[in-house]
This record gives sequence, C-alpha cells and structure tokens, in this order.
Amino acid sequence: MAQLWDISPPVHATSPVFPGDHATEVGWTFRIGPDCPVNVAEISVSAHVGAHADAPLHFTDDGTPAGEMALEPFLGPCRVIDVTGVRPLVTVDDVDVTDLPPRVLFRTYATQPTSWDDSFCALDPALIDLLASHGVKLVGTDAASLDPATSKDLPAHFATHRHDVRILENLLLDEVPAGDYELIALPLKLTTADAAPVRAVLRPLAAEGRAS
Repeated sequence: MAQLWDISPPVHATSPVFPGDHATEVGWTFRIGPDCPVNVAEISVSAHVGAHADAPLHFTDDGTPAGEMALEPFLGPCRVIDVTGVRPLVTVDDVDVTDLPPRVLFRTYATQPTSWDDSFCALDPALIDLLASHGVKLVGTDAASLDPATSKDLPAHFATHRHDVRILENLLLDEVPAGDYELIALPLKLTTADAAPVRAVLRPLAAEGRAS
C-alpha cells in the first residue's frame, strides 16, 4: 500500500482556535448501558477548527458557502513548498513557480504549535496573484490563516476570490518533505457554513503524471 501522510491536526477540546472563536466541545447523547446498545457522540466546533477549507462566504456576505464549493480543486496533484523560517509573509521571492501543479501547500512551521500563535506566517496577496497566473487553483498553509491575525481587510483571501482559488488552512505538514504529491482534502458538505473541516491526506503521485 502506498504511503499516506495524514496532514490533519487532531481535533479535541484544547485544539487552538482564533481568539474569541468557539472552543471544541465533545459530549455524549447516548452511552451504552442496560437500556441503550450504542454510544453516540455530540460535538460542537468552529467551522475553522483543525484542517479546514475556507469558503468565499467566510469573507463576503454573498459568497459561496462551503457545501456548494466544487470538489475538484481539493483532489489531485499538489506541491508542498517548505518556507520554514520565513516571516512575516511568504512573498514572490520565496517561491519557485517553475512547473507548478494546480495545488500548492506551504509549510511555514518546523513544528506546528499546539496552542494559538499570533505570529504565524501569512501569504503576500501578490504571491496569490502570481500562483493563479501559473494555473494554481488551490492554496494551502499550515498556518491558521492566509492573512495575518491582525488583518482587517484580508487581502490574501480576497486575492483568492478574484482568481477563484480555493483555500486550505491549518494543515499539519511537520513530517512531510517538500515535493510533489496527490492531495485528498474534501470539505464536509455544510450547506450554509462559511468553512468546512477536511480530513486532509497526501500520497505519492501515480506514475502517469499530475495534470489535473
């Protein structure tokens, strides 16, 4: 069996979320006992906990919700680009755009923190413009957001919107060498939500190539 890299951080009660966002809660609706044959968990989470896909509705009131996003951008050839040590923004000078596949994931941490980090590395919107000009249709990061934590105008998010590029955030790339892979990161079909959790994995590319 081909190797799989699970690039989804664990989700639990202490999973980091943006300050003020809803913390993860897990409880039980039913437990196995004399009158019940099953355990049934109940969960209450932010749509942005763990690995997740931002939908345009996240930053535009008339944007597409998570459940209506096409799945194709979230499945197929991708490149992991190691930019660990770069701060505060990944810029066009940090990235080789030669022969890019349609999906690009940025590893900004040597080790992803397990608590909220205000100083995570964001992406320069000019870099989004450049990637889109080379045919990129999905941009992902191991950081909490494409834009800095203090940003109010979200220029990198709006750059993706201009180019119809999809977003993955908070991926766990600690163990993934830079290189080319197949990405599988399908968002839940949450029909009215502004984002959706994903179970994101990478696996080696098939021998026939990485066109789609």
